[in-house]
Amino acid sequence: MKLEDAQRIVATALATARARSFKPLAVAVLDARGALRALAAEDGTSLKRSEIAIGKAHGCLAMGVGSRRLAAMAAERPYFLAAVTHAVGGSMIPVPGGALIKDAAGALVGAIGISGDTSDNDEIAALAGIEAVGLKGDTGA
Repeated sequence: MKLEDAQRIVATALATARARSFKPLAVAVLDARGALRALAAEDGTSLKRSEIAIGKAHGCLAMGVGSRRLAAMAAERPYFLAAVTHAVGGSMIPVPGGALIKDAAGALVGAIGISGDTSDNDEIAALAGIEAVGLKGDTGA
């Protein structure tokens, strides 16, 4: 994932949030190997929002599915997801607001996680950011 793309994803996600009057957000974009490429936390976010955003993105990469699917898995198999969360060092937040980022051919290029508003609104902002750079978001829906 190019740095410019990661930064544009963040900027567009935040612009979408402001246009829709969402609560202040934290946005994290990771590359396909899980390295942090871009992170922003708006004024007014709570103390650990950035870590939650990173956890949403990291969970997507760790399991290879969007965080909406992770939420369903957590409801279906809570002990399994608890064990996976432990196995990945606690950095997995299995609720909507995270998505895999794929290119036009379907190849994985990274993941995004957003936290601060409702999970559905976090996801709306995430998808807007991804689409702004011509990539595809996979929320696991």
